[in-house]
Amino acid sequence: MNVTDLKDKTAVDEITLKITKKEEPREVRGGFLKVCNCTGEDATGTVTVTLWNQDIDKVKEGDTIKITGGWAAEYQGSIQMSAGKRGNLEVISGGDAAGAKPAKDKPAKEKPSDETPEEETVE
Repeated sequence: MNVTDLKDKTAVDEITLKITKKEEPREVRGGFLKVCNCTGEDATGTVTVTLWNQDIDKVKEGDTIKITGGWAAEYQGSIQMSAGKRGNLEVISGGDAAGAKPAKDKPAKEKPSDETPEEETVE
């Protein structure tokens, strides 16, 4: 999916964007929630990306992010999008290599063995 595909009240199956601007986070609903708007872009255009709570600290200017299972909606005359409660936001690559953190969930690759593995028998 591309920025030009985003329409009011639509699901965002998957989109990859580069974050070019990040505003200061603000508290809403009496400080119960934090929200932050960013500008995301791909080859087809730009869109406002709304980050909520824990996603705010994940994303920095220059990062490339992937959102799956998100939503898009028109707000104050322009389209904005978010991973929302049910979607997922993943930082694919950081804009600042010095600040980039290695992925914790990727196991180290094992060195291939010279031995041929034994075949398993399925009963």
